[in-house]
Amino acid sequence: METVAVLKKYSNRRLYDTEKSLYVTLAEVAEMIRGGRQVKVVDAQTKEDVTAFILTQVILEEAKSRKTLLPVPLLHLIIRFGDNLLVDFFENYLQQTIQAYVAQKTLFEEQFKQWIRSGVDLSEATRQSMGNLAGIQKLFDLNPFLKFGASDKQEEGGEESSK
Repeated sequence: METVAVLKKYSNRRLYDTEKSLYVTLAEVAEMIRGGRQVKVVDAQTKEDVTAFILTQVILEEAKSRKTLLPVPLLHLIIRFGDNLLVDFFENYLQQTIQAYVAQKTLFEEQFKQWIRSGVDLSEATRQSMGNLAGIQKLFDLNPFLKFGASDKQEEGGEESSK
């Protein structure tokens, strides 16, 4: 597993890759992350972790080239209601959504493992389900008010119904 790339941010806004001993741009930081690297950015003077600030700059620089980051009305709302709006969203809603997704994924994986362990033949279960659907189709065919598809065309001499 690769280690975290530690970058130092100097007062002149330059970023220094301590592993490779060279200066890097925000675009190069983005490429490092896209390549799977984790990045930590530390202020060279204060030793403060400024990773979130620098990663936000990376996102803003990339948005500048695309001419958009977020819709303007949303940006107005964020400014109007302050950063607490985003903090609440990410800490509460998004976190709960991700937790629910992970829980459902885990339940599905466990259910699937149980099916495999119990030897359930999924192809046989599918055939049985399709057989049940054929029975339902026969019920529809018996009811003259529920005729669908090809039977409509046959009754009207091959012309489509204008129902």
